[in-house]
Amino acid sequence: MEYQRLIDNQDDRDVEETGSETLYEDALKQTGYGRFHWLVLFLCGWAVSSDAIEVLSVSFMLPSAQKDLDMSSVDKGWLNAIIFVGMMIGGYFWGSLADRHGRRTVLLGSLTVNGLGGLVSSTSQVFWLFLLARFISGIGVGGSIPVIFSYFTEFQPKDRRGKMISALATFWMFGNIIAAGLAWSVIPRDIGYHSPSFKYNSWRIFVALCTIPSLTSAVFFVFMPESPKFLLTIGQNRKALSVLKFIHKKNKQPSSYKVTSLVLDPDHRPIHLTHQDTGCVSSISRNLKSLASISGELFRPPLLRSSVIMLIINFTLSFGYYGLWMWFPELFSRVEKYGGSPCDHHVGPPNRTTNSTGAMDKDWIYFSGFLTALSNLPGNLLTIYLMDQLGRKLLLSSSMVASGVCVFFIPLVRDKWQNLGVSCLFGAVSTVGWNALDVLSTELFPTNVRSTSMGIQTGVGRIAAIFGNVIFGELVDIHCSIPMILVSGLLVFGGLTSIRLPSTVRTDIH
Repeated sequence: MEYQRLIDNQDDRDVEETGSETLYEDALKQTGYGRFHWLVLFLCGWAVSSDAIEVLSVSFMLPSAQKDLDMSSVDKGWLNAIIFVGMMIGGYFWGSLADRHGRRTVLLGSLTVNGLGGLVSSTSQVFWLFLLARFISGIGVGGSIPVIFSYFTEFQPKDRRGKMISALATFWMFGNIIAAGLAWSVIPRDIGYHSPSFKYNSWRIFVALCTIPSLTSAVFFVFMPESPKFLLTIGQNRKALSVLKFIHKKNKQPSSYKVTSLVLDPDHRPIHLTHQDTGCVSSISRNLKSLASISGELFRPPLLRSSVIMLIINFTLSFGYYGLWMWFPELFSRVEKYGGSPCDHHVGPPNRTTNSTGAMDKDWIYFSGFLTALSNLPGNLLTIYLMDQLGRKLLLSSSMVASGVCVFFIPLVRDKWQNLGVSCLFGAVSTVGWNALDVLSTELFPTNVRSTSMGIQTGVGRIAAIFGNVIFGELVDIHCSIPMILVSGLLVFGGLTSIRLPSTVRTDIH
């Protein structure tokens, strides 16, 4: 690897540099903007897509898998929720490890765990084993999502940061589209292997195919450098400088790279990490103490206010979005089978469901899911253009309030086309809020706690997603207008809360 050759002879310890010190933001700007940055966008984007595919794949296979796995509506709710349980745990611990051991190392591990967990789940023949495998996959997804955004952000100059993080967030939509397209192409087909003791039918093949992006992303990151900003925060200035020189070379800048000494900001003091080989127990103890120390910083001034507000927003947006989005294919199947509103067809206490897809047009379910995924495109394009024009706060607050209004009207629709239209509108509007939240999550917190902060935020979001899916599963067979009203109210509340956040447009991040 070319990057590795550049740093092989560099000492890991901090050294005294000669010459004038250059601020990191200025040194990053001097590398130019070109091939390397577009490569990072593609690779990080592919990893984001892999996470989206893994999270959303379950919702597409539910109508077909319910008979094979003997699932009730409550079981479906737990199956939708279990990946978020894994993400909640994985986000916190992987994020803290990334702030101590580096972004790239954690990405390699978390993406691999994600892919392997998904592969195992595709072979599971019983519900409890499928649930366990999805939990393991969720631990991997929980680690990669916050660390990908930290890694990507630390390569971006401040004048492009808002647009580029918005561009990275659009890859979630591409993952959604890929998952919907794969489901539409594979699940309705009569393919696979069948025997008296083992089935590997079309929906299992779909689950296996959904692991390819995460496993290939892990391979790609083997060839990528560590974040230079992370290296700088832990005192590895020469390695950080080598990465910036590598970026400058890849961007094919006409002038030579003149930076000889780096500093994060004038008041920064590097955090020197020690890695003495003192045994497994001591290493675990040291990592836990570091995790607690970093987490504590987030809940003390000056970060306390931003941390609390961001946790409220993450909870309300995740409860509303995932609590509803993961159930869209199920709602589409009910509308296609019975007609009318998705909330007209409640059957009392949850019972074991039969294979309801046999009496309906299967293609409509997946066609609806595909269009709903594609509906994110206008919101993504809008945020790329307006993120630095209108600011993150305005986009976030207005999107969440508008999303709440959309959800309120879902129980009032009377046919499948109206249901599809409102669902697409919800997808387009809510995407704006997610993209603005992604940008704020990386900009509000300094480098030494950024991945931990995103891990905690996404962890709280996963708790909300768990509640949303389980509550929806409990209430959807009683009357789905009840969770719809709850989702609508939480989204509006979260949107109004976001007004209290500080502005981060074109500010330096430390």
